[in-house]
Amino acid sequence: MEKRKARVLIADDEPHICRLISLIVTSLGGEVVAEAYDGEQALNLYQQFLPDMVLLDINMPKMDGIHVLKKIMAINDNALVVMLTSLNTLEVVKECIDNGAWNYILKNTTAGELHKVLSATWGSYMAAIMMDRAAHNHEL
Repeated sequence: MEKRKARVLIADDEPHICRLISLIVTSLGGEVVAEAYDGEQALNLYQQFLPDMVLLDINMPKMDGIHVLKKIMAINDNALVVMLTSLNTLEVVKECIDNGAWNYILKNTTAGELHKVLSATWGSYMAAIMMDRAAHNHEL
């Protein structure tokens, strides 16, 4: 089977954050298929592209990231969503994880740390998918 690039949607209302994350995704071998600058656009682009991974800001205009996360999970309960936030309150982080986010990243994280977190999150997500497929194939 041919290995293809991970397709990524970045949703953040700060263009410089989108650019930074886009550079990191590309350096990890991923492909940024779309960028959204508000929550409604993020949801529309998710439905249009059905990316492998979504990097989603919590505080965005029109629809906040937690609301977008819930809607994405209603479309695909196996979606890989990583939340981006400048807020690291335990309640907000817990709400994101409880609603299906795989991880969260603080916006003041260094580029090197961001690279590590995205790489590790992608790796654990793919491992979970492979285990799920193996379990499913074993049942057949």
